[in-house]
Amino acid sequence: MNVLFVCDPLSSFHTEKDSTFTMMREAQRRGHGVWACTTADLYWQSGDRVSANMHSISLTGHALDWFSVVATHNRALADMDAVLMRKDPPFDNEYFYATHLLSQAEREGAKVFNRPQSLREHPEKLALMEFAEFASPTLVTRNPQAIREFHALHQDIILKPLDGMGGMGIFRVKADGLNLGAIMESLNREGSTSVMLQKFLPAIAQGDKRVLVINGQAVPFALARIPQGGEVRGNLAAGGKGVAQPLTERDWQIAKAVGPVLAARGLLLVGLDIIGDCLTEVNVTSPTCFREITDQTGCNVPALFIDALEHCLAGPS
Repeated sequence: MNVLFVCDPLSSFHTEKDSTFTMMREAQRRGHGVWACTTADLYWQSGDRVSANMHSISLTGHALDWFSVVATHNRALADMDAVLMRKDPPFDNEYFYATHLLSQAEREGAKVFNRPQSLREHPEKLALMEFAEFASPTLVTRNPQAIREFHALHQDIILKPLDGMGGMGIFRVKADGLNLGAIMESLNREGSTSVMLQKFLPAIAQGDKRVLVINGQAVPFALARIPQGGEVRGNLAAGGKGVAQPLTERDWQIAKAVGPVLAARGLLLVGLDIIGDCLTEVNVTSPTCFREITDQTGCNVPALFIDALEHCLAGPS
């Protein structure tokens, strides 16, 4: 089986924590061909199929020079056995256009995971709103007055941009409203940009849990990303400490309700963010935390993922 990873440049990988790297390593361990390209390598010429300038790579097992390029070819995506869209956010125009190219590749016979149409239809912040019964009070708006009213009602709130990742642009405003105006100027830009507001959850002190769901089934361990040094953000990219722990009863309840719904839409891999008992985000672009959970618990998350991929490609038994 030949697997194409559409991802960030390989030179940018931090293999000690990169989930895409662990997928590649497991795929190679099973004898599958590992290929890689960036979204910039995708192209579609009139009268031809969606293709990419892609590299066949071999993982070396070394920490620094972790891969070698075996060959480089221009190939149609439909000629690959599987295409994994693992480009990190932001979900900007170029990401959006890439999903359209991947949708065309699907029409030509490519098997793309996560499904491009579902990537477009489940922006990571907004996707939460479909499952409001599991969420804390949340508002998405670009109306400055609505923002102020939400703060007046809930007193202690979180504001975040809809296109952020890794904790970028997240602010907390307490009951005194200190800096709310300045934060609104930064995020809301006088009503020109939509933002998400959520009631602050004190349980963040115990961590922002990432629950991985693979083909509708939850991985039995979550990674609790615990804020450090007075930070409100638990994201690893913002300095949070990652501690793997078994799923709670509430984690299982949320995953069992949300996971199968999203799997049926072609979302093979989903990352649910849970604080306390509340679902706070639904991540579908390039969910991570494989490495940390595997290293700390021995639960082989990459193997679970490649198992699910092989099962999907095999089709109905």
